[in-house]
Formats: sequence, structure tokens, C-alpha cells
Amino acid sequence: MNEKKTFYITTPIYYPSAKLHIGHAYCTTIADAVARFKRLAGYEVFFLTGSDEHGQKIQRTAEAENLKPIEYVDKIVAGFKELWKRLEISNDDFIRTSEPRHHKVVQEIFRRIRDKGDIYKGEYTGLYCTPCESYWTELQLDENGCCPDCHRPVEKVSEEAYFFKMSKYADAVLKYIEENPDFLEPKSRRNEMINFIKQGLEDLCISRTSFNWGIPVPDDEKHVIYVWFDALTNYLTPIGFLDDEEKFKKFWPADLHLVGKEIVRFHTIIWGCILMALGIDLPKKVYGHGWLVIGGDKMSKSKGNVVDPMLLIDEFSADAIRYFLLREITLGQDGNFNRDALIQRINSDLANDLGNLLHRTLNMIGKFQNKILLAPTEGTEIDKSLKDMAIETAKNYRQLMEDMKISDAVKTVWQFIGRSNKYIDETAPWKLAKDETQKQNLANVLYNLAESLRIISILISPFMPATSRKIHEQLQISQPFEEIRLEDAEIFGKIEKNHEVGKPEQLFPRIEIK
Repeated sequence: MNEKKTFYITTPIYYPSAKLHIGHAYCTTIADAVARFKRLAGYEVFFLTGSDEHGQKIQRTAEAENLKPIEYVDKIVAGFKELWKRLEISNDDFIRTSEPRHHKVVQEIFRRIRDKGDIYKGEYTGLYCTPCESYWTELQLDENGCCPDCHRPVEKVSEEAYFFKMSKYADAVLKYIEENPDFLEPKSRRNEMINFIKQGLEDLCISRTSFNWGIPVPDDEKHVIYVWFDALTNYLTPIGFLDDEEKFKKFWPADLHLVGKEIVRFHTIIWGCILMALGIDLPKKVYGHGWLVIGGDKMSKSKGNVVDPMLLIDEFSADAIRYFLLREITLGQDGNFNRDALIQRINSDLANDLGNLLHRTLNMIGKFQNKILLAPTEGTEIDKSLKDMAIETAKNYRQLMEDMKISDAVKTVWQFIGRSNKYIDETAPWKLAKDETQKQNLANVLYNLAESLRIISILISPFMPATSRKIHEQLQISQPFEEIRLEDAEIFGKIEKNHEVGKPEQLFPRIEIK
């Protein structure tokens, strides 16, 4: 018997921010769609997200609010978990870097690399960006002498610190990226990292003494471990790095680290060097997605252009938000979030195309055949073309999702939805119902429409899980929803004859624009 295929996918662990915004939802929604697709395709999936809770910025913010750092992050993490629940994010674990299980892993990794001779104590004097938790040289600053990532002022710091010999692994990481073109996507990010390494890598400062909100350095507790050395190792903690060798072998190396383009450097260069020092395989793929922008500007609290995802879900539903983010934005590129465009998509794609297809189909089956689907025959050329397109759609969809072309996968399903609506107009079931000699043709048309909707419900399940389930329930499919697999969408004709469908209920009400 073949062993079940596994798939380990991660999002970055999110830095606790006092204000959640739709950008937080974007990356996690992509990851959730991929994880759901892989489960649909028969994989055993482990999907990880979480929160990166240590560092000077958190400590300062908590102190300003007269809170302990853990009290401050507890409140924000609760908000993250609530958002993921409302978006129906299907993560298998939520890792917090403040958890004891993670402290144990970070300290053991520090010990192993130190014992190997790749960590040493020295003096750090340089430039530090507190918001980004990043060290920079003078040459790396922007034209205003600020952080090149967030463009805010940097601080000059001088303190005793531990350093990781990252420079020792620069050539090996460069060689790995160059020889494994699939390791880092899209190609533009890969080229950026190659050029960054070729400029020269310095050893990495991995501890601080000027604050204490972090994981203590083993045997030298006046130091806390620098946030990226701490944060990146979170990907090892939940899959049994220290306490479950079988689980670790099953899921590592990770199949996909999905990260924002601004932290690709940490997940390929720094993380790559750490893993090489540990003698552990690098992840199979790191994918750097673009930003969600408003009017051409990256969404951020400081710019005042934050869109609250909770309010959007209240107003439009989680599935509508998921659909818009996944369809509208090409993975790897920046995408514009626009409220008017969202409403237009809901009205045209969800209420009109998908909602009407389901409502019209179930209404006609109820009206013309008393809710019963009669046994179909081979039918006409028009019938055949619909069935052929259904199978072709499922086939193309599988390949597009495997290639991480999520927006194209959504669009190919909607092309089939459009074809199904056109099929109703072409066959005119209301006319067939008036002619007794057309009884079999009517049965064929209504069966084909129900089957098309069954297939559509499967294909949209990674994007719109709640809507997928509603269609499944209204069709009254006997197969349990949780047991459905992608192969069920690649066969036309799975609904049995004399199957009774349910009553149509509206999926998405139209939004009236005032």
C-alpha cells in the first residue's frame, strides 16, 4: 500500500499589531486555499500559522500601556485567532514564540550551532530598526539614512552580543539558490536574493542585552536571542523537531513557506544559513507574494489606509472576501484592494453567475420534476459539450493549483459557471417542459446542470468553503462533505438517478449601490 503523500505549508508568524488589517488576511487566505486544495487532492496536510511575539518593540509598546509584554500580546493573538476562525482558516496549529515548547527548540538550536563553533560572542555597534527588528549597515540605508524596508529612522546601538557565522554559509546558500530554480519564486525575488548575497554577507547579530522580552541565551541569561533567529525556527517546533522524530521526518523539509516579499531575505538567506549550520534540509519552496495596496500605497497603520477585515466580513461575508482576494490578485504581484471592485465582484460573479445558476437549476428541478433527477441518456451535442468542458475544467484546475496560479484557477471555474448559465439559455428547459415528447431531453438538461453544480461545489471548496458546503447541502449530495476529493470532480455523472434535490436558498444577495 502506498504511503499517503504529505504537504507542510506555513505562513510567516505574524508580528502582533494593535490593528488587524486586510493585508494580514491576504497571505493566510492564500495559504488556506493551497492547504484545502492539497487535502482535496488526497494529501495529509500540516498547515501552520502563528505569532512572532518577542522583541524590543513589543516590550516598549507594552510598557507604554502599563502592561507586561505577555499581557499585551495575549490580547492581540486573541484577535488573530478570531479573524482566522471567521475566515474559516483551516490551520492545524498556531505557534506562539512565547510558548515553552518553542523556547526549548530555540535554545537547543542555539546550543547545537554554538557547539559547532558557528556562534561567538562579540561587540555589536551599528544601526538597528526597531519596527522591522533588523540590523543594517550605512550602505544599506535608503537615501534619507533610514531603514530600507520601512523607511523609518534607525537607532545606533552598541552592546555585547552573540553572532552567528552567516558569512561562512554565504557561498553554499548562493549555490543552492542558483542550482535550485524552484526553491524561490517568483523569479524576480530569486534574482533579488542572488544579488543581495553577491554583495557580501556579514555575520548575524543574534542576541541583545538592552531588553529582556525574549528567549534567554542558554548559560548566559543576560542575553535574549535576537528575534529572527528565534522566529524562523518556529517552523520546526510544531512538527516534532525535538520530541517526535517520526512526525519530523514525515513533514520536513517544508513543502512551502508562503511569505510577504519584504521578508523573503530572512526566509531564504538567514533561514538557509541556519538550517545548513544545523545540517537540516532547506524547505522545498519559498514563495514571496506581493503586497495588498490601497491607491498604489502599501497598507499600514502609519499611513492611515488600513482596512479592517472584521468589518468587511460583517458586511460582505468571509467567502466574498476570500473570493475577491484570491481571484483579483495574481500571486507574486502587488494587488489593489478596492471596495467598489469588491461589490462589483459580489454582484456579478457571486450573486448573478453562481447564485443564479444554483437557484434557477433547483427551481426548475422542483417545478418540472418534483425535485427528482431522472436517469439521463447520452443526449445532444450541446449536452456533450457541457460535460466535456466540466472534465476539462477539473483537469486544468488541478494543474493551475499545483502551479500556484490560484487566480487563474478561480477564473477557469468561473468560465465553466458562465458556460453552465449559457447552457440553460441554449436548452430552454421551460420550453422542453411544455412538450411531452421532450421529457427525456428535459431530464438530461436538469441532470447535467445538477452535476455541473456538484463539480463546481468541489472546485470552489478551497476558495469558498462555506459556499461550497451550502451548494452541497442544497443539492442534497449523499457523500459526506468532508470525504469529497478532487477526483470526484473529474468524473461527470456521479449523482444517482431518482436523486432528490433540496430547496434553493440564496447564496449571495445583490448589493444595492446608492
